[in-house]
Amino acid sequence: MAETIISPGVFSRENDISFIQPAPTAVGAAIIGPTVKGPVEVPTLVTSYNEYSRKFGVTFESASTSGEFLTSIAAKSYFDQGGESLLVSRVVATAGDWTNASNSKISPSSGSTEPFQLKTIGKGSIYNNTTGSLDAGTQNSDGSLVSGSQDNLRWEITNKDNAKGTFSLTIRRGDDNTNGKVVLETFNDLSLDPNAPNYIAAKIGDQYQTLTSGDLIQSGDYINKSNYVYVASVTSKTYDYLGNDGNIRVAAASASLPSEASGGFHGAVGNVVQATQTSFGNIAANTQGLVAGDYTNIITLLGNKDEFSFNIISAPGLIDASHGSTVDSLVSLAETRGDCIAAIDLVGYSELTIANVTSQATGHNSSYAASYWPWLQVQSATGRNVWVPASTVIPGVYAFTDNSSAPWFAPAGLVRGGLVGVIQTRKKLTRANRDSLYNGKVNPIASFPGTGISVFGQKTLQTKASALDRVNVRRLLIELKKFLGDQAKNLVFEQNTIATRNRFLAAVNPYLDSVVQQQGLFSYRVVMDDTNNTADVVDRNQLVGQIFIQPSKTAEFIVLDFVVEPTGATFDA
Repeated sequence: MAETIISPGVFSRENDISFIQPAPTAVGAAIIGPTVKGPVEVPTLVTSYNEYSRKFGVTFESASTSGEFLTSIAAKSYFDQGGESLLVSRVVATAGDWTNASNSKISPSSGSTEPFQLKTIGKGSIYNNTTGSLDAGTQNSDGSLVSGSQDNLRWEITNKDNAKGTFSLTIRRGDDNTNGKVVLETFNDLSLDPNAPNYIAAKIGDQYQTLTSGDLIQSGDYINKSNYVYVASVTSKTYDYLGNDGNIRVAAASASLPSEASGGFHGAVGNVVQATQTSFGNIAANTQGLVAGDYTNIITLLGNKDEFSFNIISAPGLIDASHGSTVDSLVSLAETRGDCIAAIDLVGYSELTIANVTSQATGHNSSYAASYWPWLQVQSATGRNVWVPASTVIPGVYAFTDNSSAPWFAPAGLVRGGLVGVIQTRKKLTRANRDSLYNGKVNPIASFPGTGISVFGQKTLQTKASALDRVNVRRLLIELKKFLGDQAKNLVFEQNTIATRNRFLAAVNPYLDSVVQQQGLFSYRVVMDDTNNTADVVDRNQLVGQIFIQPSKTAEFIVLDFVVEPTGATFDA
């Protein structure tokens, strides 16, 4: 409220303009592909490889042999290189056929009505470890489950308190036993009373998501607090279990509380191993048990930049030569979003002719995509040496660059382009090979004696020669657009006045100064005044800003002139 000045005097006022502008929000990589377990077609954020392993698994059994998907290798490489946040989108064969697992029956203290039902957040038969009940056929003498594994779950009810109408629920790993429990999470003092703050659905969560026609549909009332299960239904609700005097209002209500017991899960559909499953160097039209069309829905969903944030996306296992239209969709996703780069693979394991690799690259013309070659050998979690396409490890290189320098530095070279965990390249590239690849918009991965294996190029797939045919410049623009765009959002529906424009300039100029100091820009200029916000522009309810930038260039070609002079020559100081 404005201060009314009536009588003479001295009046002090405060005008705080010291607000600290937030730094750009850190975003990471997005990886699309099959996993051992986890939610299907629901992008899920993980912040460590251990969290990835718990939610999505690592190895699976196929014909008595352990297998692994490229997705888990990509996740490990990303976190090994310093990545901090990874958006994982699980793709499966015929997603509509996959279902969640339900708990084996939770018995009430009295009667036969199951008080509530749990379901796994993840889908697939890998979550099944019991039938509808826990009996001798599903449980060993030590309390372990016959079909229990590190990738499925079991539940346990403890600490039932009739006086308060509460109990505890523990989610355990499926391969533990009575004397060696592996607790994943515990929820204490749960109630079946919908009017109580500790109502089971509110404490654990009852929401689940389904991908329908390209949209992620949310069902349920309470946000999930559990990483593994959600409350599918509560049959025996104990409304107002305790009266105002703190005593049980209806004595029979305690019969609805669950008995102290444990059990597993059952009834899920969806097999990790498909009949025609090709992996690693054998990837062709069939890729890790999937076909290219299985990726369509999730690529469409990830186009929602308001919901999902990342600066690089890859789908290891999709090969341009075999899955061209789907790879095109991935590149189009990056172009439409305008805030990420798609790392794509052009050819399969068996293609070793450089002319064919560069020929494949001519089919793309985008500064929002980059390709790397050749294939690489790494060690899988099963201990085997396997061949993987380059997009499996490239997100880790970008993460290392972001952490050690900044996004506008080239993710390449001996300083930032080193590949952790890579044993060897499929083809040893000569200087002539590297020249041919780079001239054809393909970034070579080279090995040098004593220095290891490194990314030795940073071209985008843009055909026209410009500043944006380099990855570091494209990533600089992405970073600037994100920060400036976030600042501009705060001006929407504000008054189109000088004060509003100055507010924007006060936030943007210091940030761009810092980018200059960090070698991202040579110089810049921001214009948001009456010259580009004329009366006509203002009348159309528009606020226009222009940002002029001179991106810093990288030194990719080092020329050293050695001049040999005769004996007796003098050198100027």
